[in-house]
Amino acid sequence: MFTGIIERTVTITGLSTHPGFKRMKIQVPWTDIRDGQSLAVNGVCLTISHIETQIDVQTISLDVIPETLARTNLGRLEKGDIVNVERAVRLGDRMDGHFVQGHVDGVAPIIEQIIPEGNDRGEWRIVVEASADLAKFLIPKGSICLDGVSLTIAAIQGRRFEVALIPTTLKVTNLGSRAVGWPLNVEADIFSKTIVSYLERRGDWVEDRG
Repeated sequence: MFTGIIERTVTITGLSTHPGFKRMKIQVPWTDIRDGQSLAVNGVCLTISHIETQIDVQTISLDVIPETLARTNLGRLEKGDIVNVERAVRLGDRMDGHFVQGHVDGVAPIIEQIIPEGNDRGEWRIVVEASADLAKFLIPKGSICLDGVSLTIAAIQGRRFEVALIPTTLKVTNLGSRAVGWPLNVEADIFSKTIVSYLERRGDWVEDRG
């Protein structure tokens, strides 16, 4: 379980292909991690498969299976790319974002960036276009996780929605560097998914295809 509050961005230091999976390597300064723990990378829950310890840096290996590579944007990443990372939440920690499982529902491209004049004050906004399967979970002012970042939906028009990026988000995450067309990993709010799934099973859900 995660919160969507990104702890830092890191650079991918290695990528290698193996039978049935791809291995990603990143370096982090954390000393409280161990093999088998979960780590969210661009919002995807991955398992730490190996740790190499240096003096003050840990090199972590994470194995990514083909389904995850196909369903998320991890398959597009290359050595040298920057990713958002977050350790799993611990019992007793503050829940500063929202409940994030690290189970990505799909990807949705950035179709527009709304940048304030001067590019140094106020909030950025990005406009994202969701597929029909994802759009049904969108709620005005509701929570959504994009590339691992907990955000609030600022506006919805059909299948398109906007999120605001405050200066802190731009500083701590990689969202400000993502170009139009980048497919963001999307995890819809768990409560929204639960309600929609319940109504669909009851036959009470009417999908808006407009």
